[in-house]
Amino acid sequence: MTKTGLEILLAEGDRRLKNRRAGVIANPSSVGRSFEHIVDLLHSLCKGRLAAVFGPQHGARGETQDNMIEWEDYRDARTGLPVYSLYGKTRKPSADALKDLDALIFDVPDVGSRYYTFIYTMALAMEACRENEKTMIVLDRPNPINGVDIDGPVLDPEFRSFVGLFPLPIRHAMTVGELAQYFNRACGIGCQLEVVKMERWARPMFFDETGIPWVMPSPNMPTLDTALVYPGMCLFEGTNVSEGRGTTRPFELNGAPWVNPGDLIHLLDCHHLPGVIFRPAFYIPTFHKWAGQMVGGVQIHVTDRTVFKPFLTGLALLMAYRELGGDRFQWKAPPYEYEYEKLPFDILCGTDRIRRQIEAGESLQSIENGWLAETDAWKAVRQEFLLYE
Repeated sequence: MTKTGLEILLAEGDRRLKNRRAGVIANPSSVGRSFEHIVDLLHSLCKGRLAAVFGPQHGARGETQDNMIEWEDYRDARTGLPVYSLYGKTRKPSADALKDLDALIFDVPDVGSRYYTFIYTMALAMEACRENEKTMIVLDRPNPINGVDIDGPVLDPEFRSFVGLFPLPIRHAMTVGELAQYFNRACGIGCQLEVVKMERWARPMFFDETGIPWVMPSPNMPTLDTALVYPGMCLFEGTNVSEGRGTTRPFELNGAPWVNPGDLIHLLDCHHLPGVIFRPAFYIPTFHKWAGQMVGGVQIHVTDRTVFKPFLTGLALLMAYRELGGDRFQWKAPPYEYEYEKLPFDILCGTDRIRRQIEAGESLQSIENGWLAETDAWKAVRQEFLLYE
């Protein structure tokens, strides 16, 4: 059974913190094995030395449901501690919020995809720690979709955004602790960093093999099945096709008003995509795109997660929606995640090359071949930051 960095920290008692005053970056999934929230656990462990709480997108205890909804500072009703928003007026801890702290603890699960904003909250907090001479302590947690499989293009620095600050492929196969080391040394942050490693986690493991309870890391990431398809289906946030928000199966369901599911599946079957079956589906989203309207599409059923290629599958779906939709299919216009000029689809891909290839009618295989050399080169860079076999 895997032990998270939080469990290791708690087992060490006060030895790790050494009487330091601390703040913690947390969200609703920052819990121990018995579902106690880290803020409550550290409030007891630190005996009055936990001085502040910081929350990423969606909040420290779950303030906002949808994406791109900012929230404001408040005082935690349970502990009386100040809670600072890192998804509002600022995304980086301020000098004033850090002034009374010696260390800043990060314990927010990732889902293994470059788009997920929590890892950039961590990176910006690391920058703040360097600037204010504080120690950053990262409590490691598993990559839920394993630490082996890599998929998708590597970010071009010209397309940096809050869904991609540093060169990573879409599916990066690293833990938050490993990413912290990569950001700190290879990407030049250079803070005083401590990573509390997990015990009994191995790179091939999926989350349901760890024995750790799944708690939604964000409101539209309800299950491990969602995380498996997310590296491809988040691309639909850059289009007018529904990615299933407003249903009980976000990112697994997808649809648009102009689609007949049978026609969509016919186009998808031509690609012989591994480890997946597409089930025809109609649904009416209760909110977000096409709310209150019937859309046709598919539900993605992953039949073999060891060979499934989520980013390639997402691209195949997107290309099929575009072919069936003609002018009805549209790329979403900015702004998106604090980027006001570049197309959301391009910043999600980390390049405009993928969109240009799609518009030029290139084949799915040709598009995939275009990023394989990038991922091979990145694997060599990544190797020195890995903490687990």
